[in-house]
Amino acid sequence: MSQREAIVVLDFGSQYSQLIARRVRELEVYCELIPHDATPEAMSRLNPLGYI
Repeated sequence: MSQREAIVVLDFGSQYSQLIARRVRELEVYCELIPHDATPEAMSRLNPLGYI
């Protein structure tokens, strides 16, 4: 099974969070918007290649 590329965007309430996530998705990279106060387990469950 191949691992897909994934990026986690941490949402601190900025008006740009959705825009950043959309731009990442336009690059054909899977992206999830996760609240900044989410547990570390929730953030790492995707095994992301990076955080924004």
